[in-house]
Amino acid sequence: MSSDPSSHGPGSPTSASSAAPVSTPPSPREPLARLAPLALGALGIVYGDIGTSPLYALRDCFSGEHGIAPTPDNVLGVLSLVFWSLIVVISVKYLGFVMRADNRGEGGILALLALVVQRGGGAGSGVRRVVLLTLGLFGAALLYGDGVITPAVSVLSAVEGLGVATPLFKPYVVPIALAILLALFFVQSKGTGGIGRVFGPMMVVWFIVIAVLGVHELVKNPSVLQAVVPTHAVRFFVHNGWHGFLVLGAVFLVVTGGEALYADMGHFGYRPIRLAWFALVLPALLLNYFGQGALLLRNPSVASNPFFHLAPDWALYPLVGLATVATVIASQALISGVFSLTRQAIQLGYWPRLEVVHTSAEEKGQIYLPGVNLALLLGVVAVVLGFRSSTALTAAYGIAVTATMAITTCLAYVVARERWGVRRSLLVPIAALFLAVDLSFFGANIVKVAHGGWLPLTMGAVLFTLMTTWKRGRELLGKKLHASSLGLMDLLESFGENAPHRVPGTAIFMTGNPEIAPSAMLHNLKHNKVLHEQTLLLTITTEDLPHVPPAERVRVENLPLGMRRITARYGFMDDPSIPDILKRCREAGLPFNVMSTSFFLGRETLIVGKKPGMAMWREAIFVWMSRNARSATAFFRIPPNRVVELGAQVEL
Repeated sequence: MSSDPSSHGPGSPTSASSAAPVSTPPSPREPLARLAPLALGALGIVYGDIGTSPLYALRDCFSGEHGIAPTPDNVLGVLSLVFWSLIVVISVKYLGFVMRADNRGEGGILALLALVVQRGGGAGSGVRRVVLLTLGLFGAALLYGDGVITPAVSVLSAVEGLGVATPLFKPYVVPIALAILLALFFVQSKGTGGIGRVFGPMMVVWFIVIAVLGVHELVKNPSVLQAVVPTHAVRFFVHNGWHGFLVLGAVFLVVTGGEALYADMGHFGYRPIRLAWFALVLPALLLNYFGQGALLLRNPSVASNPFFHLAPDWALYPLVGLATVATVIASQALISGVFSLTRQAIQLGYWPRLEVVHTSAEEKGQIYLPGVNLALLLGVVAVVLGFRSSTALTAAYGIAVTATMAITTCLAYVVARERWGVRRSLLVPIAALFLAVDLSFFGANIVKVAHGGWLPLTMGAVLFTLMTTWKRGRELLGKKLHASSLGLMDLLESFGENAPHRVPGTAIFMTGNPEIAPSAMLHNLKHNKVLHEQTLLLTITTEDLPHVPPAERVRVENLPLGMRRITARYGFMDDPSIPDILKRCREAGLPFNVMSTSFFLGRETLIVGKKPGMAMWREAIFVWMSRNARSATAFFRIPPNRVVELGAQVEL
């Protein structure tokens, strides 16, 4: 473990999906020929989750834990809620408002959080900053629960279509779903670039098919379209009272992919995502939902699975196959998103270093984290075996996502008010509307706690505790080391006329604070009493920006005794690496031979103490996380045969 706070994993967050090429947002005058390919890619990555919601959303409204009788008034009321949820939450809130809060083209809750903490503050800003940081981190932690539940509920809901064809398949639904999920997690190490190229076209087929299925039933009963009038939603609540409010927990399933729209903005840009939504996704979803509603009006007995009953008998098995492919695509997007979210947390200092494997030589966004992949796999398998049906899982689904959506609204409000300068008179009513919708969905989902909703909340609480413990532990360790450190210039001045003996070669000392003499350097002077002819002090910092241009990444300064200070700046979506830094140094006119270069790293042995700082149980967790963190040598891709570690014992 390196002694330098920044060398413990300064790095970078990433947007949700890694299966797509990274692209800067197109200019406002970008031609359609340029937008179309990006919109096609967005279909395969961004809309997988929300695009598979028709499999289970209306089913749970009428036959789930709080299902309501499929009477004509109830069907029209639920369809009205579905219609206006898609319009207000997705079309207006995310595509019209939240996606404007981009961090140099990048989206997602951690990118939004970085925007919030960049702002200047006045009186009391310290308290507000802590509150906002806490909200943002908890929202990010809750997304891990979504990453476990979404693959399980999506694949299970698709495979359950076999049970509609014949009851003989019902005992095999769980084994088939597990086999598909195991295969999905197994191929993660192979990279998703090749698979990603077919995601878009496959999702185009999916959306066209569900639209056609909806139209086929809709033409038999077009009167269902009157549900677009919001009075049907109002009447639904008036007639059903508390029960009607609880149905919102199932209605929310139609917008669960909203966060993915924002998180994946950096991969495609906002205009292609909007084009894909309004040109294909929204019409296809509405046609299918209204088609399911028309079917329920004609035959209420199909409420247990209205989606698959839309298909004629001959098309059922092909539809199950297509639905399975679509849910695998949706699951892939969530898995890739968790990989990216974890890298963001590592780079921002909220998570210890983990192994990050780049699965593409061309696309830096395509990453694979073996440890996270294994943890997700174990979590998904446990969830499938524990709940055994998508209906049971949707009872646990929604709390984490609704909480994250409400947090996103709050953070976006702060950005709009304090960075854009939007007037309160205009901003407050808009934010209040969005927050009222978010909190209504959250309130309807909170009753799910006893039926499985405790799972994502527990996961979020555990991960939030780990993230804040790691951040606080790093801060305390940094203060401990700083208290016993020596200023760099004080050290150099102390040599006076008695400069230490110089030996041939190059030594690079990594340090988190460029003004402080690295502990490894002090140990080297104490025990070996020498300095190398070329001594470099390297500090790696992570900016509150997604990317730092390569030309601005490395700065070299001259110091006394022929030493040099190197500052390497990376964005929270960049991957810091020693080979890249050395390449930039050579371009800056600093020649050296790697084979005659030694990298000196500090390594502390941490001991849980009784001194003020953190609770002892949190200190014990921090020590455990530190011991299991990936070494700085591997994380920064330092040649291992050129590393010298000098240790010390530190009591927390």
